[in-house]
Amino acid sequence: MDRLIYTAMSGAVHTLNHKATVSHNLANASTTGYRAETNAFRAVPVYGDGQPTRAFVVDSTTGADFNPGPIQQTDRNLDVAIRGSGWITVQLPNGEEAYTRHGSLQISPNGILQTHNGLNIKGDNGIITVPQENRITIAKDGTVSAVPITPIPNAVAIVGRIKLVDPPEDQLIKSADGLFRMKDGTVPLPNANVTLVDGALEGSNVNLVHEMVSMIALARQFDMYMKTLESADRNAQQASEILVVRA
Repeated sequence: MDRLIYTAMSGAVHTLNHKATVSHNLANASTTGYRAETNAFRAVPVYGDGQPTRAFVVDSTTGADFNPGPIQQTDRNLDVAIRGSGWITVQLPNGEEAYTRHGSLQISPNGILQTHNGLNIKGDNGIITVPQENRITIAKDGTVSAVPITPIPNAVAIVGRIKLVDPPEDQLIKSADGLFRMKDGTVPLPNANVTLVDGALEGSNVNLVHEMVSMIALARQFDMYMKTLESADRNAQQASEILVVRA
C-alpha cells in the first residue's frame, strides 16, 4: 500500500510535467529551427527509517530530439539553413556563446549581423559587421560577403565567416530561451564540415502526429494514477473500518 501511494503520486506529478513538455512542442510545431523536447522517467527507492518499500518517480533524462527538420526555400538572402548536423554560434549579452538552428538573420541599424531576435552572430574572429550601402551574400561555408548596392567592379569584400560548430549532441543542453549551450561550459572549435543552404530556413522537427498521440496517452496515464490513488484510499478506509470493528 505504501509503495502504491508514493509511486502513483509522484507518477501523476511527472505525467503532468510530461504533458507540459508535449504542449510546448505542439506550440512550437511551426517555429523555425525548433528542436522538440523529450522526457524520460525512472523509479527510485525512498531511503529512510523502516523498510525500503516506498519509491518515487523522477526525471531520468530531459533532452532534445536532434533529428533535422525540413528545409523550406524562402529565397531571402539573409535566410540560411544548416544541412545535416551543426549549429550557428550566437554571442549572448554577457559575452558567452550559445547555439541555434534558427537561420533567419538580419542587419542591425549599426550594421551588425544578428539573429531574428537581436542576438549577434559570432564569426570566427568576433562579431560580423557589414558596411553601409551594401547587401550581403552568405556562402555554404558561412563566409559573409558585402556587395555594394551600386555596381562597382571588383568591389565585393569578405567581412567575416559565421562560426559553425558541431559538438557532440550529448554535450549540449537546451536552455529556457530555446538556445543550446555546452554542459561543461567549453567552447567548441569551428567545424568546416558544417554547411549552409542559402535562401532557406529549417522548420521545426516536431512530429505532430506523435505528439498528439503522446498527449492522449498521457491523459489516460494520469487518469490511471488518479484511480490508483482512489483505490488505495478506499482500501485504507476499509482496513480502518475492519480494525475498528475488531477492536
